[in-house]
Amino acid sequence: MSQRDAILKAVHKVEKMPISIQRAIALLNDPDADLVELAQVLEHDPGLTSNILRMANSSYFGGVRSITSVREAVVRMGAQHVFKLVMASGVAAHTSQKVIGYGLEPGALLEHSITVALAAEELGRQLSLKTPDHTFTAGLLSDIGKVVLGTFLEVDVQPILKLVREEGISFEKAEKAVLGISHDEVAAALLEFWGLPQPIINVVRYRLDPDAFEGVDLALDLVHVADILAKNTGVGLGRDGMFYEPSTAVADRLKVTTRILDTVLVEIMEHVAELKTLFIS
Repeated sequence: MSQRDAILKAVHKVEKMPISIQRAIALLNDPDADLVELAQVLEHDPGLTSNILRMANSSYFGGVRSITSVREAVVRMGAQHVFKLVMASGVAAHTSQKVIGYGLEPGALLEHSITVALAAEELGRQLSLKTPDHTFTAGLLSDIGKVVLGTFLEVDVQPILKLVREEGISFEKAEKAVLGISHDEVAAALLEFWGLPQPIINVVRYRLDPDAFEGVDLALDLVHVADILAKNTGVGLGRDGMFYEPSTAVADRLKVTTRILDTVLVEIMEHVAELKTLFIS
């Protein structure tokens, strides 16, 4: 068995999200789903209910008055916003742990993921774009492949970093040369295993190399820039550090400026701290 095959096999060792979250995701992906049934599924999981209510009443997600029940959250916020809350609750358990192989301390990967998710949505707002509904969730899941490689396999990144320095190539290219696969590919395999929608999988799979994606995907462009922005600020940075290449094609498509990026950071940093506290409390 090749190292690539062994890594892909290890994907299935990653525990799936709780059954309540799996059922909720299935309902949220069904356009004909009954919102009352969705609320009942969520209410049967006290921990999930608590997480949803805390997030629904946060300054980032919250409405004009307090939301006191899951049913109220579903009705007032709508399915897409509830999908964000459900996925955030499920993802936090995986991304809040220490990721040994990449040198990420507990909470670092979660903080980076939150920053990417918030920055991607805020970037869309600053550019006056109609941001796709799945952008936030895709950003939140963008580095989930590191959990498989760094935690379950405890991959040693030193040979990868050595290749980056010696060959002058990007981290994901060196990762693929050493391991036979990069963590974005691993992430896509994991999300397929979890049964997540293809648009989210596409963004996570090509987030590091959007030029390799056939066609143009606005959510992918936004998450790519948001990820580079998060890395440039040093948020949740591991041993792979700054060894990534931004896409000039994406920057040109979005017409991103330094002023816009600075504004995005100012707008999101307070929310990053707030949501990180909510997700791990």
